[in-house]
Amino acid sequence: MEKQRSERKSLPTSTVIGAVALVFLAIGYQTALFVHRAASLRIVSNRDRPDTVYVVERIVPSQAGDEPEQRTVTTSVRRSHHEPSAERVRRQTSRRSYESFRFDPNTVSVEDLMRLGFSLKQAESIDNYRKKGGRFRRKSDFAKSFVVSDSIFQRLEPYIDIPLVDINKADSAAFDALPGIGPWFASRMVSFRGELGGYSCKEQLLDIYNFGQERFDGLKDLITVSPAEPYPIWSLPEDSLRLHPFIDRHAAHGIVLFRRNSPPEDWTVESLKKAGILSEEDADKLSRCRLK
Repeated sequence: MEKQRSERKSLPTSTVIGAVALVFLAIGYQTALFVHRAASLRIVSNRDRPDTVYVVERIVPSQAGDEPEQRTVTTSVRRSHHEPSAERVRRQTSRRSYESFRFDPNTVSVEDLMRLGFSLKQAESIDNYRKKGGRFRRKSDFAKSFVVSDSIFQRLEPYIDIPLVDINKADSAAFDALPGIGPWFASRMVSFRGELGGYSCKEQLLDIYNFGQERFDGLKDLITVSPAEPYPIWSLPEDSLRLHPFIDRHAAHGIVLFRRNSPPEDWTVESLKKAGILSEEDADKLSRCRLK
């Protein structure tokens, strides 16, 4: 009877071995964490120390004189505590204080992202997104990044500075990066600018064939227009006037005749419309241009 009770109370050997192994595994894990933490703290503490310099002296034969002599040569070997791998550990381990300053999320460096309060992993995630062709067009795009928390975005929103695309200076690549603009429209935006002599207002993009209000509404908050040189409508010869998108060859001839037969104070787009030289549609479009 006692033998049967003893057999019931004893645990299987495999269970005991498993329990002991689990204890040793937990101890080993905690030891590894402690060693890693200690090594990291050591790297961080070395950050503010100067590089180690080892001074080595060696005796070599002298080449000067007839008699053999010896001279002492002193050299130094420098060993840095700031290798890239150590610097990475320092970044990940050191306590971070954040700053707030104006920045463009499309160009800000990883170092500056960390200054703004992001961890190294978060900063590198943003950088990898950009390297793969990602672009933040609006502040709201930056907020949608999975590494940008609501609290960080609320703090940084006033400092986000994404430059607007100047339609009088941008090249086709900058236009192509705008939403809804492919290579064809990007090329057309550049060529139309040349025909106009420069955009006078954003709305002139609507004069591009098939551009459309919906496309314009999708990018109008992303663009700006710097002052263009006034178009010299009152001095250009007829063959140059006809190259303007709102002036056909008949209108160009009529403008030249109008200038010859009218005083300068009457040289206005409204007068050209009243004289039947420009259609109402072309006159409205031309009135948005800066003229001289």
